[in-house]
Amino acid sequence: MGRISETIKHLIILNALFFLATFAVGPIVQQQMALYYPKSENFAIWQFVSHMFMHGSFMHILFNMYGLWAFGSPLEAMWGRNKFLFFYFSAGIGAGLIYTAVNYFQFQQVYQELINLGLTDLDIQSILETGKYNSDIVNYISAEKLNNFYSIFHVPAVGASGALYGILVAFAMLFPNAEMMLIFVPYPIKAKYFIPVIVGLDLFSGVTGFSIFGGGIAHFAHVGGAIIGYIIMWYWKRNQFKRWDL
Repeated sequence: MGRISETIKHLIILNALFFLATFAVGPIVQQQMALYYPKSENFAIWQFVSHMFMHGSFMHILFNMYGLWAFGSPLEAMWGRNKFLFFYFSAGIGAGLIYTAVNYFQFQQVYQELINLGLTDLDIQSILETGKYNSDIVNYISAEKLNNFYSIFHVPAVGASGALYGILVAFAMLFPNAEMMLIFVPYPIKAKYFIPVIVGLDLFSGVTGFSIFGGGIAHFAHVGGAIIGYIIMWYWKRNQFKRWDL
């Protein structure tokens, strides 16, 4: 970590401006920029990029921007601006795509279960619009699954966390023995151990629904960013002697 580069400074400024705009302009900013489920009337294709500049709280943007500076700076110093930006946006967009794909699978699974119970498309649309359903349904489909079904449709994803997880994976691969200090652990942990554990905990939380980090977290976006980051790093390592111009 050292002096902030122009690239990372501009990314942080853009994130801060969009964060402030959510208060100055109002909910319309989130409706346009956050990543909604594709079947939602609020969905737009540009949200796979724009959601990376939106954040839900001050602590959310603070941790993401700190991570961008702390772990992104040595990567940009090694790669240069264009290669770093390519990696950053690829991880962020890839995270959004994987997160959406997982949501689609979960949504369609419940949708089909409702159809099998005899509900019509209009019945299901009513559930999505009102959040209300016949209590008999919970005898066949858990209330937890129904609430998740409703949330997938209505609750958008925001944040640069997916891109940041890609950066964390790249950092661990390039600087595996870098020691990292955690507030709740009194001794340093090497990046090659710390980063896989963090990604693994997100995967565990996403699969089981038991969130170790708290509620309201898009765990599969984090895992998605880590996967894309790893794929890009793997490809670059295999082609490290080939010319790269960006």
